[in-house]
Amino acid sequence: RKSSVGLGLGSLSKEMNIADPTLPATVPPSRRSLNTFFGVFVPTVLSMFSIVLFLRTGFVVGHAGLLQALLMLCVAYFIISLTILSVCAIATNGAIQGGGVYFMISRSLGPEFGGSIGIMFYLAKVCACGVYVLGLVEAILSIFGRDPGHEGMRVLPQGYWYTVLYASAALLLCLLVCLVGAHIYSRAAFIILLVVTVSLISIIISPLVLGPRSFIISHQDGANSTSVYNASYTSFNATTLRANLGPGYALDYSTNIVMSFSMVFAVMFTSCTGIMAGSNMSGELKNPSVSIPKGTIIAVLYTFFVYVLIFLLVSSTCDRVLLIQDYGFFQRINVWPPFVIIGVYCASLSAAMSCLIGASRILHALALDQLFGLPLAPAAITSSSGNPWVSVLYTWALVQCVVFAGQLNSIASLVTVFYLLSYAAVDLACLSLEWASAPNFRPTFQYFSWHTCLLGMMSCMVMMFVINTVYSSASIALLLLLLLFLHYRAPTSTWGYISQALIFHQVRKYLLMLDMRKDHVKFWRPQILLMVANPRSSSHLITFVNQLKKGGLFVLGHVQLGNLEYLTSDPVQFHYNFWLSLVDRLEVKAFVDLTLSPSVRQGTQHLLRIAGLGGMKPNTLIMGFYDDCVPEDYFQQHPAFSVSSWTHRGAGGDSFGVDPYSFQAHFPAVRGVESPHLLSPEEYVAIISDALKMGKNVCLGRYFFQMEGEWMRPRRDGARKMVDIWPLNLLQPETSGQLDVCILFLLQMACVLNMSSGWRQARLRIFLCLEAITGDQGWLTKEEALRELLGKLRIRATIKAVPWDEVLQLREERDLPTQAGEGDAQSGDRTTAASGHSPSMDFVSGVNRLLKEHSAKAAVRFLYLPHPPADSSQSQQYLAKLEALTDALGPTLLIHGVTRVTCTDL
Repeated sequence: RKSSVGLGLGSLSKEMNIADPTLPATVPPSRRSLNTFFGVFVPTVLSMFSIVLFLRTGFVVGHAGLLQALLMLCVAYFIISLTILSVCAIATNGAIQGGGVYFMISRSLGPEFGGSIGIMFYLAKVCACGVYVLGLVEAILSIFGRDPGHEGMRVLPQGYWYTVLYASAALLLCLLVCLVGAHIYSRAAFIILLVVTVSLISIIISPLVLGPRSFIISHQDGANSTSVYNASYTSFNATTLRANLGPGYALDYSTNIVMSFSMVFAVMFTSCTGIMAGSNMSGELKNPSVSIPKGTIIAVLYTFFVYVLIFLLVSSTCDRVLLIQDYGFFQRINVWPPFVIIGVYCASLSAAMSCLIGASRILHALALDQLFGLPLAPAAITSSSGNPWVSVLYTWALVQCVVFAGQLNSIASLVTVFYLLSYAAVDLACLSLEWASAPNFRPTFQYFSWHTCLLGMMSCMVMMFVINTVYSSASIALLLLLLLFLHYRAPTSTWGYISQALIFHQVRKYLLMLDMRKDHVKFWRPQILLMVANPRSSSHLITFVNQLKKGGLFVLGHVQLGNLEYLTSDPVQFHYNFWLSLVDRLEVKAFVDLTLSPSVRQGTQHLLRIAGLGGMKPNTLIMGFYDDCVPEDYFQQHPAFSVSSWTHRGAGGDSFGVDPYSFQAHFPAVRGVESPHLLSPEEYVAIISDALKMGKNVCLGRYFFQMEGEWMRPRRDGARKMVDIWPLNLLQPETSGQLDVCILFLLQMACVLNMSSGWRQARLRIFLCLEAITGDQGWLTKEEALRELLGKLRIRATIKAVPWDEVLQLREERDLPTQAGEGDAQSGDRTTAASGHSPSMDFVSGVNRLLKEHSAKAAVRFLYLPHPPADSSQSQQYLAKLEALTDALGPTLLIHGVTRVTCTDL
């Protein structure tokens, strides 16, 4: 019993994406050793304290003043708090593997958004690591940097290249630690946190111990000039506090640029970029769904309290000159300056290592998902202990490029913009999941809503452009380029696509609004059900109908013979992936609807009734022609179905289990010379009759396999393709007139084809069959009437008058009149009953010769399809006449319309 229960839970966990210790995971459970405190709280706190706390607190308060500094802090923490709510919601909705934020976004929004945002977040981590390393070097040079006015320990030479050299050495130390593994860093991080905490305590108690004092600060402006400033530490003083309340933006001595609100906010916001440090360790956490929300929220509350306390402390004890002109002023006002020095070194070094490890984990996850192919393939390599050392080397090399910036403040804006864009993506992921209303999105963390997600995303986007418009625009452009690259590369994934859930949600809403009772002929469009027996021989017709649909519904229908009563499962479900792959290969915009039925006739009836949904249901049935021609195998001719094409498009197959070999094997070979038809002539004609009874228009396509050839290429003589229309029931001419619904439908379909992109340059030709007995005046009258009709219908076409007296003479001489009422009793055919004549094969052959004479060069022909006989015994005769009518014509569409489709009113 235990065994069976375990198997059931394992299967359920696999379906619901819930971690199960009995199932293999991306990171084995043995490697998940970090708890909430060591894996989330400690790295998050260290990343958020870093250099801003020790080296840029005075910079922020001095330039912005206490009030604006607190405003910046509140805005920054408001933005990250909203993002944290989104992170907590996503993190508690299922199992999380390695990759942290990238894993959350990619599994929520799909590979395109996930991969592009993952790269952006990776670049943010890389740049942030460079910032922390440069901050560490700045702190080192403030103590040991050579200064002409000071002696003693100041022995290190200064300058741009020396800064790069020292930063490279510090970065190399971080690399060595990260190559050993994240576990050692996480354990050492706790010791670092203790050291930083002691440093903070010393900063807080120092004003209680030290009295007021004055300092002389000097900066070398150039080769021969030095600026000297008198600064003071007043201890707790109300006057100092009032002087520091307002802003006082001045020249920054490290960059020689006058600061502004956006610049200072960009520097300060780097202190808030560490909220994902714990999430990036998701691969090493024992229970990431619990640890990430809990540890991150506690860490953010703790750091916010510390920052507010330090801002109040600094603004009430130090004058503005000291704050602005000395980044390391905490050393001057500390009871024991080495406390601050050690704290700065530890915080900067740990933050740099945290970013280096976090970035390498993101890159490793990207490599495992194979979104970017070969360039990132080596980053998937890990050591025996699971450490992705190659991705660490990749990241180290990129950070090494960043340190060439030389100054912390110069790249702070870029880091902030990258992080804000990543946070906006997290909010977008949670917002999409919430708006999709998917039943499986039920996170255990409930303190969020779509309002918080939307507000967080909007706040991030606004602050991006407030900080730096150029960087923001460039980062969004880079994101869009990555999106397009991943979209057209079409990476395979089985993660699910949030776009599908959102589309479903919106389509359902709009389908309910699409009321068929409000249909109007002005907005009619063809909604086509194309019945396909075997796509190997029907692909040309499928491609043609795709151009004929004019933005309407296009459904590929197929009937599989069988009876579900005698089967163990529905065989049709297995076929859908192959038919959908066919749609992808042919690049047509079509739905697929398959059914199981004892007969093709019943199956077609089912599809005509149930295909589509709501106001989107087929109004036109199209079928291939019933004849004895041996069809050609389109799959053997078209390069889209070759094995090399599949391999080129995606690693030998697609993400739905269809490879080129299974695809070719799924569809049966084309019918041979001796092979029988799958349905009889009587059943084929009955399908046409059924569709007309159901109020559906019917089209029969013949010779469309010739469309792949001279008909699809431009004419060598430079002439445009021609579409020929014969608006007359050629077999029973006296039964149709110019305003016949069927003829108007025929004209409308030709016009629709002419409006499609592939046929826009084609020339419509309408043939007007006339008798010499009517005389010249009669010809002109009929031609003018037709021209007037075309003008009302806004159809541009050339009218060709065709005399067909010789053809009519064959009908008069050889057609025998039926006895009154006999035709009605036997056939029930309304056209035959109306005329009293049944056309002979000689007459039909004469019409065929007429068509060949005048439409031999046409790309496609539109002919009137006579109504089928009601008597099934006449079905073969009916098909024989249609076959003789269209014999050797080339691509021809026989059309019988029953619905009103044209309108002359505005």
